[in-house]
Amino acid sequence: MFFFDLFGAAPISYDELLGYNANTPDLIAWAAPFMFFCVLVEFSISQFQNKGYYNKQETLGSILVGLGNVLISTAIKFLIFCLAVSIYNLLPWRMVFSWWTFLPCYILYDFCSYWAHYVSHHQRFWWATHVVHHSAEHFNLTTSFRLSWVQYFKIVFMLPVFLAGFHPVVFFVVNQLAILFQFWVHTEYIRRLPAWVEFIFATPSNHRVHHGSQAKYINKNFGGTFILWDRWFGTYQAEEEQAIYGITHQTENKVNPLVINFEEYSQMLKDVRQAKGFRKKLFYVFGDPVEIAGQKEIEREMSPNPVHSN
Repeated sequence: MFFFDLFGAAPISYDELLGYNANTPDLIAWAAPFMFFCVLVEFSISQFQNKGYYNKQETLGSILVGLGNVLISTAIKFLIFCLAVSIYNLLPWRMVFSWWTFLPCYILYDFCSYWAHYVSHHQRFWWATHVVHHSAEHFNLTTSFRLSWVQYFKIVFMLPVFLAGFHPVVFFVVNQLAILFQFWVHTEYIRRLPAWVEFIFATPSNHRVHHGSQAKYINKNFGGTFILWDRWFGTYQAEEEQAIYGITHQTENKVNPLVINFEEYSQMLKDVRQAKGFRKKLFYVFGDPVEIAGQKEIEREMSPNPVHSN
């Protein structure tokens, strides 16, 4: 019967694990030359048209962050693969490797990604793993390279995908496809697409809203591939005006990838040390970043010698 054929996979042995890890296609590495070519084209057109979509220091910072992320992901790929296989082997409903399972796996992965993204904007602990991506003040294809070096903590949000019983190779290919999809949405050059595309997918128009710092745009459009999640859960916002990019407190060092990746952690530790009371300390770790920014502004106003930032 189909049910038993699909869920009748045998556990993966250690030798098979090594083979799967070595032979799982590295789609991101294959796509890298094309991605850099697209960046070069977009940069050249922006410069020729004097659009100002690129800042040289910020672009260098994005590339350095991206290269560091590639090195880290390569280093820990085997560990994550071992985790995926270990969970897979414990399940009695292990799915066999089948190409048609990529679609349901992708949909479930994107659903979990939506909630991981949502939480990353509403709890500072997770925001620290994501703020890197929002730190750019210009919106271009290199913004997609700004992925935190500690983002892999968020793999806990993917446990439902692991527990569903999908074959580990299916999960890893889906993970790479989901990352690659988000490359093209980081551009000013693609404006609004046909209505049905905008309704279903995370497009450049939808994603520009997500990176906007205006009040109406903050914490909107979390969908990675499908914007339908935002429509269903009330976090959708259409693009109505040009987004102003970046975060409230920008770092002055736009090149150093260490500063870009870990400045929020440094500030969080500083806030915790200065906070009075255990509850306040927890607030500065797990509170909503918007509420924390508001609280710190109030504290600055109440300080005997308030310091105002421009």
